[in-house]
Amino acid sequence: MNLGPLVGDVYRHAGALDSFVEESALPKPLLYLVLLRASQINGCVYCVDAHSADARQAGESDARLHSVAVWRESPFFTEQERAALAYTEAATRLSTDDVTDEIWDQAAAHFAEKELAALIVAVATINFWNRLAVSTRMTPPSYKP
Repeated sequence: MNLGPLVGDVYRHAGALDSFVEESALPKPLLYLVLLRASQINGCVYCVDAHSADARQAGESDARLHSVAVWRESPFFTEQERAALAYTEAATRLSTDDVTDEIWDQAAAHFAEKELAALIVAVATINFWNRLAVSTRMTPPSYKP
């Protein structure tokens, strides 16, 4: 299903959330890692493809991109990035553990309040996009049949 033409206003409003996050003080490399990790968890091939390409275009290394799925075991990430990735996983999965006090405190220790607010919006927004793309089986931009 090509959802965009059917719900144009929804895309426009969600795009405003994307713009807010893009213009926030969050470091762009960190933002792309967050978007990629949430998309991996949600199984969104469209967004994994798109955000990997965005990150690579912004100068992200292949080693770091390939290690996002195993960031806990990888030596390639800063403490701030680890805090953001931990928050991303917890807020994306929203399982019985949810965003624990420990995860929240770790994120709050590495981000100013305004940055933390932007991180929350970024994770919520990518989860929204992932659900649209996965449920409508969107084809990745790089796919060439």
